[in-house]
Amino acid sequence: MHGDVDAFLAHLQVERRMSAHTLDAYRRDLAALVSWTEAAGRRELRALQGDDIRAFVAAGHRGGLSPKSLQRRLSACRSFYQWLLKHGHIAANPAAGVRGPKAPRNLPQVLDVDEATQLVEVPVEAPLGLRDRALLELFYSSGLRLSELVALRWRDLDLDAGLVTVLGKGSRQRSVPVGSHACRALADWRADSGGAAQAPVFPGRGGGPITARAVQLRIRLLAQRQGLFKRVHPHLLRHSFASHVLESSGDLRGVQELLGHADIATTQIYTHLDFQHLAKVYDAAHPRAKRKA
Repeated sequence: MHGDVDAFLAHLQVERRMSAHTLDAYRRDLAALVSWTEAAGRRELRALQGDDIRAFVAAGHRGGLSPKSLQRRLSACRSFYQWLLKHGHIAANPAAGVRGPKAPRNLPQVLDVDEATQLVEVPVEAPLGLRDRALLELFYSSGLRLSELVALRWRDLDLDAGLVTVLGKGSRQRSVPVGSHACRALADWRADSGGAAQAPVFPGRGGGPITARAVQLRIRLLAQRQGLFKRVHPHLLRHSFASHVLESSGDLRGVQELLGHADIATTQIYTHLDFQHLAKVYDAAHPRAKRKA
């Protein structure tokens, strides 16, 4: 059983080039499947049927797993068995027809435009102020993922053209516009730090790229200093970027391209955010639009 799982994980790492975080999630979910299979007295993962996968999901539900965790676990099973099917090891994917419990759709929190402006305009005179301003401006200007930002080298930025090139999920490369405020902040930071083309845009200790955890902690601290009382984190800036662009443009496909989403269904959550904004404007402006609580 472990041989199939190990080979599949190697495929994800080498051929699909998935991140370490994603690989760990697949490893945990498939380890749970192996443990369940052994406890149920089954000899092979390849012999499991649809009813077995349903029983595996049901066992997780009884164990207190959330619908979202169960959906992720089921997705890992589908991908694993699809890989076995592709290589001729099984005749059908037993997880293909299994449906997990519906997870509630929680809309991501966002900063409004005033809050986003308040956050990014950190004092440049403070220690690391130029770096912090450049980091925040770039996050909000271009909607980058945290992993994309920490991996940036100066060669990836074209400040004259206002573009940044990043390598996103699935090793998909995309170029994203960089706003004028972010370009100025980055130019000031480069002049101060003297960054060479091969150097990280945001170096950490020892000269290597800053860690994702360091960025998370720094943004939380800066938000508190700027008087924001929401839980501010890097992905909140990405959500805010997407929501504000969609509110202004109405171009969902364009937002998909900017965010680097492979599937537009992932981007569609921002249409709900946009409607929430419109509903608030309507309720506040229309004399007969007040709704009962």
